[in-house]
Amino acid sequence: MKKIIIALSFLGLSSSISFAQFGFSEPATNSKGSEYKFSKIAHLDATPVQSQGYTGTCWSFSALSFFESELMRQGNDNPDLLSEMFIVRKAYESKAEKYIRMDGKINFSEGGAFHDIPYVIRNYGIVPLEAYEGLNYGSERHNHSELFSVLDGAVQGLLEHSKNRRTKSLTTAWKPALNGILDAYLGDDVKEFELEGKTYTPKSYAKAIGLDMDDYVSLTSFTNHPMNEECLLQIPDNWAWGTSYNVDLEDLMDAAEYALENGYSLAWGADVSEKGFSFSNGLGINPEDAGTIEVSGKDNKNFSDGGAEKKSNAFKTPVKEVDVTAEIRQEGYDNKTTTDDHGMHIVGLYKDQKGTRYFLVKNSWGTGNYPEGYLYVSESYFKWKTINIYLHKDGLSKSMKKKLELPK
Repeated sequence: MKKIIIALSFLGLSSSISFAQFGFSEPATNSKGSEYKFSKIAHLDATPVQSQGYTGTCWSFSALSFFESELMRQGNDNPDLLSEMFIVRKAYESKAEKYIRMDGKINFSEGGAFHDIPYVIRNYGIVPLEAYEGLNYGSERHNHSELFSVLDGAVQGLLEHSKNRRTKSLTTAWKPALNGILDAYLGDDVKEFELEGKTYTPKSYAKAIGLDMDDYVSLTSFTNHPMNEECLLQIPDNWAWGTSYNVDLEDLMDAAEYALENGYSLAWGADVSEKGFSFSNGLGINPEDAGTIEVSGKDNKNFSDGGAEKKSNAFKTPVKEVDVTAEIRQEGYDNKTTTDDHGMHIVGLYKDQKGTRYFLVKNSWGTGNYPEGYLYVSESYFKWKTINIYLHKDGLSKSMKKKLELPK
């Protein structure tokens, strides 16, 4: 059984951070020289911004950021940073197994969904970031391009072998072989580690930090499903087949605002491929005239960096935005212009000088923009491009819980 002894400091990062350090003094703004003036409605603490590097693992970074804020909300002012790559590794193991069982008829990729985190924690546990950094390939920055090429090649070869009429079966060696690839790139699987004089397994550590995975729910809003009932989140990366409660669009917006105003942050899955989403400008907006936005360059395949360069006066001065209806939202989902691109963490609610509401979003693309890793996303963009939100069930109002028939 492998044992890892971890130190109490890691790469110079403190475990928690005050937003005052990030310059969110009021009125806040999105970039230098911008005329946007944001005033706080609600603002929740979070752990430091990290970078997912060149990987498609935003879902793990954003969800664990969310759960770290949950630990803070529950009274742990200095929570351990949690290991994104432990979650990623275990998800890869389970994704590969399901992919083979389904004869390749489901998605196998770097991507995932928020449901993956409770799936992994329930089945395998969780470890601190210090116990599993996931950088075993001579780099200080995450980059899974080679890892996934090797892993996918092995899985596709295995699938082809399983269809061979001569063999007709798989040996018991394929899972250890797959884990050998993960060991080589991410580091040996963690079986046991020590923290502050105590020995933990991933499962015992998960129990010790006290997060109950049954306390969390996903909300979405699409008209092709019955309202106020659970539905399968129909996106390729939902390999675990997690369900969401389907609610009216206004209820989705109200639920997000209610949660933030009552101290509950949100994991946010969204489409970030639109012209109005600009990390470098610190904004996600939905202008009525998107033609004023000039785009140069392009986003990488995993939306794992700052994306294309975008220029417009709309990023400097508030403009009129689209009044998004359920019909407009559904049209984008049906014609595939709204896709599941990126997972982020919503930690605040603000309004600009015209009264328009914005969500303060913690990203996982590093701290290279003016709000140091954050951006402001307008109500219109949120309504238009949200795939789902994930939150503690107690962050829902009594009326919403009643609609969804959840315990009070």
